[in-house]
Amino acid sequence: MMDVREAFLAFFESKQHARVPSSPLVPDDATLLFTNAGMVPFKSIFTGDIPIPANPRATSAQTCIRAGGKHNDLENVGHTARHHTFFEMLGNFSFGDYFKEEAIAHAWEFVTEVMKLPVEKLWVTVHESDDEAEEIWKKHIAAERIMRLGDKDNFWQMGDTGPCGPCSEIFIDQGAEHFNGPEDYMGGDGDRFLEIWNLVFMQYERNAAGELKPLPKPSIDTGMGLERATAVLEGVTSNYDSTLFMPIIRKVEALIGKPYVYATGASYRVIADHIRTVTFLLAQGTNFSNEGRGYVLRRILRRAVRHGYLLGFTKPFMFEVADTVAEVMGKQYPYIVEKLNILKEQMMLEEERFFKTIASGIELFNEELKNTKGTFSGEVAFKLYDTFGFPLDLTEDMLREKNLALDVETFETLMSEQRKRAKAAWKGSGDAHVEGDFKALLETFGVNRFIGYGYTKAPVKIQALLSESFERVDQLHALHKGWVLLEETPFYAESGGQCGDIGTLGEKAAVLDTKKFHGLNLSHIETKATISVGDTIEAIVDVSRNEIAKHHSATHLLHAALYEQLGEHISQAGSLVEHNRLRFDFSHPKAMTHEEIALVEERVNYHILHALEGMTREMSIDEAKKCGAKAQFGEKYGDTVRVVNFGTASVEFCGGIHVDNTASIGTFIIIKESGVSAGVRRIEAVCGNAAYNHFKAQRHLLEEVEASVKNRDVLAGVERLKEQIKTLKSEMATLASSAKEELPVTMMGNTAVVVAELGAGDIKERIDELKNSHDSVAVILFQIKDDKVMLAAGVKNSSVKAGDWIKTIAPILGGGGGGRPDFAQAGGKEISKISEAKEAALAYVTKELA
Repeated sequence: MMDVREAFLAFFESKQHARVPSSPLVPDDATLLFTNAGMVPFKSIFTGDIPIPANPRATSAQTCIRAGGKHNDLENVGHTARHHTFFEMLGNFSFGDYFKEEAIAHAWEFVTEVMKLPVEKLWVTVHESDDEAEEIWKKHIAAERIMRLGDKDNFWQMGDTGPCGPCSEIFIDQGAEHFNGPEDYMGGDGDRFLEIWNLVFMQYERNAAGELKPLPKPSIDTGMGLERATAVLEGVTSNYDSTLFMPIIRKVEALIGKPYVYATGASYRVIADHIRTVTFLLAQGTNFSNEGRGYVLRRILRRAVRHGYLLGFTKPFMFEVADTVAEVMGKQYPYIVEKLNILKEQMMLEEERFFKTIASGIELFNEELKNTKGTFSGEVAFKLYDTFGFPLDLTEDMLREKNLALDVETFETLMSEQRKRAKAAWKGSGDAHVEGDFKALLETFGVNRFIGYGYTKAPVKIQALLSESFERVDQLHALHKGWVLLEETPFYAESGGQCGDIGTLGEKAAVLDTKKFHGLNLSHIETKATISVGDTIEAIVDVSRNEIAKHHSATHLLHAALYEQLGEHISQAGSLVEHNRLRFDFSHPKAMTHEEIALVEERVNYHILHALEGMTREMSIDEAKKCGAKAQFGEKYGDTVRVVNFGTASVEFCGGIHVDNTASIGTFIIIKESGVSAGVRRIEAVCGNAAYNHFKAQRHLLEEVEASVKNRDVLAGVERLKEQIKTLKSEMATLASSAKEELPVTMMGNTAVVVAELGAGDIKERIDELKNSHDSVAVILFQIKDDKVMLAAGVKNSSVKAGDWIKTIAPILGGGGGGRPDFAQAGGKEISKISEAKEAALAYVTKELA
C-alpha cells in the first residue's frame, strides 16, 4: 500500500519544493494554543513579517491539534468518520512564486496520477467570483463537475484583517451505496462527497475597513488531511477504518476483551484518536497541568479514560495503547519511540489519579440517588462532568439502569455557561504577541552577528533603532526606552532557558534585556543621552554574565548527574538560567528521596572540584548525535550545531554562555525539589555568588532560631518547646470539653433540628457529634470568626439537602458556598444579619420537613 505521506512530499520535492520538517505542536505564535494547520509555521512569511526564503516553494507533513481555542473538534471525535484532535496536514506552499495555474495542475496530477483516484468520482468547487480558477480547472475536469460556492465554503482568511483569498476544493464521491441521506449531494453536509484537498489562493489583503486590495505577490497555501487521503486510498469510508487507526483500535479491543463494532464503537474511536494526541504532546514536552496547554492535554487523556470506563476498564490502560502508536508512527517520528518509556510512566500516573476521581464521582452519584424521586438533578450531573470528569452519556447509562430520567435542560444551561466562561478566559498562549518592522530590518541588514562567546566588551555600530512598539526611528532621545539593532553584538538574547544579557552602551544607554525576534538579536534599552542610527558606541555586558555562565554550566552538570543517578529515562522538560538561580525540569515518575538529592548534589560538586575543562565545538547534527550530545525537542537547530562538553561528564547541544572550567562554578546547592505535573519534577539550585548568599542567609537564620529557642543546641531547644506545646494542648482540650455549650434541639417529626450560633469550638466537629447522637438530624450552625461569619449544615437520614440549605441562607450574610447533600459550608461578611439568617434557616427547614 502506498505511503501517502512520503509520496506527497517526494512529489512536491520533484516540483522544486523544499521539504520542511513538521514544526512542534506548540507553535512559536502567541495567538495560538496549538499548531492547528499546515500553514502555521509559515505564517510570518505570509503576513510579510519576515522576507520570503531563498526557495519560495515548500512542502510539509505538519502534525496538528484542534482541541481548544477557536478551532476545537473535541466533541465530534469518535462520533463522525473524519473528526480528530490530532491529525497530519499535507501541504504545498508558494510564497509569491507560482499561483493558480500550477497549484491546480500539481494537485490534479497528484490525485489522478500518483494516488490514481478515478477521475469520474472527482468533483471540484471554486469561489462564486473566481472565473480564473474555473477556467483553469476546465483544462483538467469536465465543466459539469465544477461547482461554484460562496464565502462560507470557498473563501479563506487568516483573521479579520490580513492576507485572504478564494479557495478551491477537491471532492471525491464515496458512492450512493454507502451514503444516501438527505444531505448526501454535492455541496451538502453529508459524507458521500468528501473534501480531500483545499487549495487557498492568497491574492488579497483585507484592511480594517473590510476592503480587499490585491496582493503584489499572491501566494498558495494548500492542505490535504493525511487521514482522509489514506482512508480514500484504502477504500474505506471512515478514517478510523484505515491502517492509521485500526491497529490502535485492535489493541484496545485486545486489552478489554470485547469485539469492536463500528456502529456502537464510538468509545474505541475516541481512545484511538486521543492516544495519538496525548502521546505526541507528551513526547514533545507538554506536561499535564491545570492551566493552558497542559490542561487541554489532561482533559483529552481523561476524556479517553472516561470512554475506557464505559467499555469496562477499571485501571490504567492508555499507557499500554501508546506502544501501538509508536509502532504505527515511530518510523516517521522517532522521538516518540525515544520518549516512549517516560511518557508511558507519565500517562499511567495521570490515569491512576483519574481512576480515583471516577470512584469519588460514583460516590457523589450514589448520594444524589438517595434524594432522587424520578428525575436526577442536572446540577449534580454537571458537577459530575465538571469536577469529576463524567461524560453525560456515562451518567445517563448509570441512570438508565435505575429507570431514572435526567434534568438535561439544567445540565445544558450550565454547560453553555461554562463554554462562555472558557471562551472568555482563553486569551492566547499568555505570551506577548509582537509586531514590528522586522521584515524591513531583515531585508536591509540580515541577521546580526553575535560575538558574545569571545567578547563582553566591544565597539559596535548602531544599525537601527526602534520605539517601544518596534517602529523604526532615527534617534532615541534621552530618558526614552526602545530597542537597538547592533551590527555585531556581545549581548546574549534570551533563548534555551538562559536569560537575556543586560549592560550598557557607553555612557549613553542602559541595556535592560536582550531578546530575539525572527532571528534578530535586539537589546531593550533606556537612554541617558540621545543616540542615533549610525553611531559607534562601546557595548559592555554586565558583570552578572559571569554568574549566568556559572548557573548555565551547573545546569548541564545537574542534567548529567540526574541521568547518572536516576536512570536513562531522565529527559529535560524545561529550564531557567539567571544570575542568581537555576531551575531544571525533568521527566521522572516520583519525588526524589533525600538520599537521591544528596547524591546528585554531591556528584555535581564532584565535577566542579575536579576542574573539568569546558569545550565548545561546531559540527553537523549527525556528528553531534554520534558524540552522544543531548538535544531538546522543540529547539530550532541549524545544519551546524554548537556542542558544549565538560570532560566526559556532560555533552549537550547548546548555544548558551558557559564557564571555561567547572572550577569557576564554586559551590552548587540544591534548594528545592518539587513536582510540576504528573511525571515531571523540578530542581531549583544556586551556585557561585548566589550559593555564598544562600550560606549567609542560612547562617543568619540559624542565629535567629538559636535566639528564639534560647539554646545554642537548636534541636534540644525545639524538643523543649514541643513538650510545652503538648502540655498546653492537653490543658486546652480539658478546658474546652468542660466548657462546651449546649445546643438547642427541636424535634420536627422524627428529625432533630438544630439552628444555632456556636460561640467556641470546631463547627464541623459539633455537627458530627449531633449526627452521631441522632438517627435523623438537620443542623445548621453559625460562628463569628474575626470579621466574618462561618456557617455549615449537616444532614443525616432526612429529605433536607445541606447544599441547598446553605445556598439559600449564605446570601443573607453576603456570602456564598455549597457542598454535598449531607454536608455543606459557606462564609459571609454581614455579621449583623446572623439573627435574620437564623430565622430564615429555621423557616427553610420547617418548610422542607412539613
